[in-house]
Formats: sequence, structure tokens, C-alpha cells
Amino acid sequence: MRALGIDLGTKRIGVALANSEGTVATPYEVVTRSGSRTRDHARLADLAEEAGAVCLVVGLPLSLDGTVGPAAAAALDEATEIGEATGLPVVTWDERFTTVTADQYLMTQDLKADARRRVVDKVAAAIMLQGWLDHRRLSPASEDGPR
Repeated sequence: MRALGIDLGTKRIGVALANSEGTVATPYEVVTRSGSRTRDHARLADLAEEAGAVCLVVGLPLSLDGTVGPAAAAALDEATEIGEATGLPVVTWDERFTTVTADQYLMTQDLKADARRRVVDKVAAAIMLQGWLDHRRLSPASEDGPR
């Protein structure tokens, strides 16, 4: 299953792509926010189409205690808009600590801060998407969206 992982940020949107078997997520692209959600969502729709994605996995920034706070509520609203813009099914997945994990990984690769900033969002999206893919592979078919 070709899924597109989306890590929503205020300045950038990280995008990752699952392989066609739905087993491995890789960083794909960083979309710089344009100031227009409509334009940003159209870009995501273009990326989904060119990648042949059949579903979208949008990161959900839950609070540390696992509850839906203001950031997660905003992400849920935007995930709905992205689904409407793309016509694809959307599932959300916990993205807590993905950016921190991505940044720490990139630091081990000896990337300077400016180089890390350019890629951290798509690496975070890949970490989030990989978590969803792994969970999906190991869970009963009735859970967690499209198969």
C-alpha cells in the first residue's frame, strides 16, 4: 500500500512515502507553507497523485498525556481539509517526539543546523509513517484505516 505521511508544521510540511508493499517509509519532500492552506493542500494532492498514494497518514501532535489539545485539534481540522482536497482517505497517527527523534538522528549524521532544518520535517514524517506502517502490519485488519 502506497501511503503518504504528512507532518504538519506551521512553517513547513514534511512528507514521507511508503513503498508499494507498505513496509518501509522514506523521507520524500518538504513543502514550505505558502500562507494559503488551499495552495498547500493542492501541492499535497499533487504529491499524492505523482506518488500513486492510496491513503494519507497525518501526524497528530497529541499532548504528552495522550489527550487531544489545541495543536491536535487544529491538525484534525486540517487533516479533514487535506482529505477533501485530495479525495483520499485520511488516518491520523500519534507523532509525539518524531521531530526530536529526527533531529537527534540527523545530528548523529554530522549535519550542520541549517542542513538539518532543510530535511528534519520529511525525516520526522518518515518516522511517523513508519510507526503507522509497523503498527498496521502487526495489528488485526479491523484497526487503523485502509489496508
